[in-house]
Amino acid sequence: MKVVAYTRAEIGTGASRRLRAAGMAPGIVYGGNSEPVNIKLDHNALFYALKREAFHSSILDLEIDGKEEKVLLRDFQVHAYKPVVLHVDFQRVDANQKITVKVPLHFVNEETSPAAKTGIVHHATTELEISCLPANLPSFIEVDLANLDVGQAIHLADLKLPEGVSATSHDESQPIVTATVANVAESAEEASEEAAPAADAETKE
Repeated sequence: MKVVAYTRAEIGTGASRRLRAAGMAPGIVYGGNSEPVNIKLDHNALFYALKREAFHSSILDLEIDGKEEKVLLRDFQVHAYKPVVLHVDFQRVDANQKITVKVPLHFVNEETSPAAKTGIVHHATTELEISCLPANLPSFIEVDLANLDVGQAIHLADLKLPEGVSATSHDESQPIVTATVANVAESAEEASEEAAPAADAETKE
């Protein structure tokens, strides 16, 4: 995925405000063996790119004044209530050095699983922090729920990670998905409501 940017000499709150007024978004590129570089990007292109899941968990080809380098999106800030990107941070990556990234989890076969038919499926987390070389970075990790039944759970140890990819967490018992009986609270509440009139009747007798 390619991103086009340009160097900028102006820094500070006032300069950033003027950039945004001109349809640009301020940012920075850091890491690697080079000095940090202040950049500016087309605001609308960046705004819509940020809506794409892959933009957050893929190696990006960042072109700055015609020179291209590999980067990861590391952080971004948006306005509290306006559709405005305030700032974006990219980190350079080295093909020979491992990176640590959070990637989304894609849950498949949930609707047809036994758990969904008779209970409630809970997603304990929707992303996983992993470590790998840039070339091995997956856009997402698939979690198959086809055989999940009520009372069961899928833990970190159950995930099938791509070759060359490892989870940063060492807690293999970490829950990823759990399945419980449906409407347990509602059933208990209904039973309590039904028991109340009966108890009143016994008291009157």
